[in-house]
Amino acid sequence: MIKINNIHLSALDWVTASWVIGLIFAAPLLGSLSVHMDGGSNHLIAAAATLIGALFCFPAGFIKNDWLFPPYIATVVAAYAVASTCHTRQLGLMVRGFTGSKLLTTQFPIRRAISSWLSLFGAAGSGFGSAVIAAFTYYMLNKDEKFISLWVVSIFSGIKWLTGILHVIIAMLGSSEQSPATPTPPSLEVPHFLSISSHPHALGTLIATLLSGFTTMSIFTGGVLYLVGQLCIRSHTLLYFWLTYFLFPMFALPLLHPLQQLIKANAVKMNVLGLIISLVTSGFGFYFKDDGTWRTKDILLFAAVQGLSAGILHAFSRVLIMDCAPSGKEGAFAAWHSWVMGIGMCIGFAVGSSVDGLGSCLGAAFLAGLAGIVVLIFGNVSDLVGALGAGHVGEDENEDDSDDEEDRKEQLATKGRHGSGLSKEEHVSV
Repeated sequence: MIKINNIHLSALDWVTASWVIGLIFAAPLLGSLSVHMDGGSNHLIAAAATLIGALFCFPAGFIKNDWLFPPYIATVVAAYAVASTCHTRQLGLMVRGFTGSKLLTTQFPIRRAISSWLSLFGAAGSGFGSAVIAAFTYYMLNKDEKFISLWVVSIFSGIKWLTGILHVIIAMLGSSEQSPATPTPPSLEVPHFLSISSHPHALGTLIATLLSGFTTMSIFTGGVLYLVGQLCIRSHTLLYFWLTYFLFPMFALPLLHPLQQLIKANAVKMNVLGLIISLVTSGFGFYFKDDGTWRTKDILLFAAVQGLSAGILHAFSRVLIMDCAPSGKEGAFAAWHSWVMGIGMCIGFAVGSSVDGLGSCLGAAFLAGLAGIVVLIFGNVSDLVGALGAGHVGEDENEDDSDDEEDRKEQLATKGRHGSGLSKEEHVSV
């Protein structure tokens, strides 16, 4: 326990407080950096955030003082938020590079297929990285020196994070000059970071992202603590749980893409699907919370299903926010997405680690997931309408006019073949 004045905090409460500090620090940082991201410094900012976050993982074990952990954790949280923003923005640029600056409404399924394909494979790759960290953590926790072992895990995490600069270098080699944002009349100008306020479908996406982040993190945190604290599962079973949770989406998410194209599901429907899966897992977990005879296969099934839900929500929330982001403002929209997702996950972690009993945790997750579905469906959130508002999609007026003219001539010709259906004026006009 950590004592502050007369308040005793657990290690998990200390992490939550540090996480909150990091999110507060990240808010103005993202607001100022989003302008520079959209101004052409995206790769430089991504490299700096990755480097700072990785370096702060290295000296964590030098000073054994509880008060130093909040600055460390807060810095890592802020660096992750910035790096995540850069990667989400890069997704929007990659999609536009494949599809061009503007598509017809009938061509929007092309953008939908490309964006979901890129985001699903990105989410699958992140699952592999998480599984590597989980396996290494399990290996080090079996050592005698627990503190040194955790420090080694922190150093390994920093080294692994540092390799992300390779992605930045590759992106810089393939980058191209970005088109500027659409100019706004001076009387209507709003700060760049707040430009999302004029896009209602993006705002609906942010609300759903907040609720989905809370749902997935609350289920994961509460589930892990229940397995360890109440079921007292063996350490190797916990490792299998982690690996299943992170690795199953690695194989399932890419296979989900052809299914999505077959049923013609858009990003909104896929987000609803992810939330429905979370409702199922939280509902079953709530129903069987008092059953102490959970078998290993039941635990692994729970991990696989919920891991798939988290992967779907992570992938398609990014797709949806980028569909709503105008050209030249991807960084601002991605910053909001990263920050709001962080808030949802932080609240979910706080609830999952502090409430008494698994039932309260899963009940809160169930209600949040249900609220997310209500927002997406009854809020009329749409990727197509959002893309129309962002300028990614538009109608070809000339093509529409020519089609209407051909239809009119065909109707007149049909009347002429049937004889007396035309008046003198109509005969003359034909």
